[in-house]
Amino acid sequence: MKAIEKGIHREITPLKNQDCFLVFDRRRKKFNYPVHFHPEYELNFIFGAQGGRRIVGDHMSTIDILELVLIGPNIYHGWENLENTGEDEFHEVTIQFQKDIFDPVLLEKNIMHPIKTLFENSTRGILFSQETIKSVENTILTMSHTQGFDSFLKLQSLLYDLALSRDQTFLTHMAFASKNDFHSSQRIEIIYKFLKDNYQRTIKIDEVAGLVNMSVISLSRLIKQSTGKSFKEFLIEVRLGSATRQLIESNKNITEICYDCGFNNISNFNRIFKKYRNCTPTEFRLNFSGVRTVY
Repeated sequence: MKAIEKGIHREITPLKNQDCFLVFDRRRKKFNYPVHFHPEYELNFIFGAQGGRRIVGDHMSTIDILELVLIGPNIYHGWENLENTGEDEFHEVTIQFQKDIFDPVLLEKNIMHPIKTLFENSTRGILFSQETIKSVENTILTMSHTQGFDSFLKLQSLLYDLALSRDQTFLTHMAFASKNDFHSSQRIEIIYKFLKDNYQRTIKIDEVAGLVNMSVISLSRLIKQSTGKSFKEFLIEVRLGSATRQLIESNKNITEICYDCGFNNISNFNRIFKKYRNCTPTEFRLNFSGVRTVY
């Protein structure tokens, strides 16, 4: 298989194995995150960024004043400014959830058939109609302020409403979507889970290679093909995913977060954070705006 196209990278989301989903609600003037992919589903709502450009797989198109897209696991996606001038703020709500949020046995039940079909179709990216967006807009806008189990019930209801909605548009051609099958490799998922469970300690590549019965060379090749990163870079991204979450959600000082996330000293942590996030941990915490809630 070909390595990941240059400029497209795997995002390490803040979701942990025990989390169901997260809601990221913010206002900003410009898109600034590059095209990327991740194993979680993503529902992205945007209001007021008309003239921007949507990229999903091999699809590119200018967006309207209301935008709602469901992205399946490991599909390339991103939004660019294009004709969006950045003069006015737009509102963006991103909902990310795990692939196993529903048990496969549950998804086989008749009542869940619409959601199962929605998930299957999301592997091509689904754009919802303006009429559908208006009907679910209020639900989406209140997601970041709903607490406890009610938030999960609201997500289920939202997905069911979207599953039954009319005029869904599939964005990526089926032939292109099938190219991404290797991302869901069982071995990569085992590796990813192991790193997320153990990133706080020293992890050597030969330990991970033994975990999936591969040589170090074969493991390095698999990770590069599936993520576009070396083993070291992939582990760093996992650690930084945890660090950014703690910077947003906790009152821990930078040094505590550094050691919690498996970095061996504060200067190394600051240097790596700035290299990968284009700012220091302190600047990230000061500049962050929005509401991020993990359930």
